[in-house]
Amino acid sequence: MISNAAIVPVILAWSDVFPRQSSTTITVDVTKKFQTMDGFGFAEAFQRANVVVNLPAQQQREVLDLLFNTTTGAGMTILRIGIGSSPDSSSDHMNSIQPKNPGGPTAAPKYVWDGKDRGQVFVAKEAYARGVRSFYAIAWSAPGYMKTNGNENNGGYLCGVTGQSCSNGDWKQAFANYLTQYVKYYQEEGINITHLGFLNEPEFAASYAGMLSSGTQAASFIKVLSPTLAAANLSSVGLTCCDSEGWSNQGSMTSQLRSAGAETLLSTITSHAYTSGPGSPLSTSRRVWQAENADLNGAWQAKWYSSGGAGEGMRWASLIHSAVVNANCSAYLYWIGVQSGSTNSKLISVSGSTYSVSKRLWAFAQFARGARPGAVRVGTSGGSFSTSAYLNVDGSLSVLVLNTGSSASAVSIGTQGFNTGTKAKATAWVTDNTRDYAALVVDWDGGVVNGTVPSRAMVSFILSP
Repeated sequence: MISNAAIVPVILAWSDVFPRQSSTTITVDVTKKFQTMDGFGFAEAFQRANVVVNLPAQQQREVLDLLFNTTTGAGMTILRIGIGSSPDSSSDHMNSIQPKNPGGPTAAPKYVWDGKDRGQVFVAKEAYARGVRSFYAIAWSAPGYMKTNGNENNGGYLCGVTGQSCSNGDWKQAFANYLTQYVKYYQEEGINITHLGFLNEPEFAASYAGMLSSGTQAASFIKVLSPTLAAANLSSVGLTCCDSEGWSNQGSMTSQLRSAGAETLLSTITSHAYTSGPGSPLSTSRRVWQAENADLNGAWQAKWYSSGGAGEGMRWASLIHSAVVNANCSAYLYWIGVQSGSTNSKLISVSGSTYSVSKRLWAFAQFARGARPGAVRVGTSGGSFSTSAYLNVDGSLSVLVLNTGSSASAVSIGTQGFNTGTKAKATAWVTDNTRDYAALVVDWDGGVVNGTVPSRAMVSFILSP
């Protein structure tokens, strides 16, 4: 349990205050505003959710709290849910809600629902109970009978999108109906899907479920899906596109979406970071999410810092910082939250009834607990650290400082345009090789936050009115 004993009273109020002297001086300007934050999260697709379902009750509760609890865990706020397209649930397949061709694209649908969705309904409900309100449902593929190759695997296009026709007809409307019904099923379970996607890495013909598409082809489907959701009174569901393999290709697809007149029908542009990362903003009027990234093949690494390896927590803190600050991402999602196996593809590794927590989870905690949904990123200046700041909807101001260097440093943080009121308080929380979002002592001197950022560590300074 994390103690709040380090909370120290502050001066009664201030408007514009600046540090006197310090080895590192940081100024936060809340009048300089950037993107609104949606949150941080992960997926439990391809039957990974069943790993959580099958844990003993105590370990199951502990793992869920580590993922979602805002005082003892990472405080994640987005759950990515895989929409199935497979006719079966063998291996790690995601089974379809319409496993068999109903008789053509205009035939009456024959949907089926088991109320479990490969464990994802359970995880979603547990996430909701812990405060999560953003649920991103995404299809990797349409069912095979709706595609040009007749298979959910190995690429293939949705029948009827621009330049792709099939002998059995145009399946765009049927697939839009399919996705809409999936959203309705979750609604019946008490979970409102907030974001809906229909492509995953559409430039890659994978051996598993996937579907090829250009931005122009995606636009031709979006123009069907958007009114279908509206007709079902689901206009509040935000459409996303296109979860490309990398930032560069997503930029090209976004340009095609805009040229085809579909960009404004979307709420969010989504991309992965496997072939190119989010180093600069995409050209779009929509919010942008880094919707999947992971060290997929590296041997399991639970440390914060060792040698700068791909699975270390500090590296992931740097990657998240870069995406949010340099590319204006409103969300950052890891691939999998909980999974068995020996790679870094997940944040928590499960073996039987035991589990191991990586420092990647605590890197996410720094951001997820500091920048809550609806927070606005604000300006920072000063110092050589990776620093970002967020004005939360509850009025608190979070200043996140990542020190990747080998020396600790004292810091002083002043603000411009921020008024704490009459009952202000400050806390600081550190993650490094030996601590997981643990309390640090901070003090005040003339309205300035004074603290220390240890070497190779990340500290969140939280100013609460």
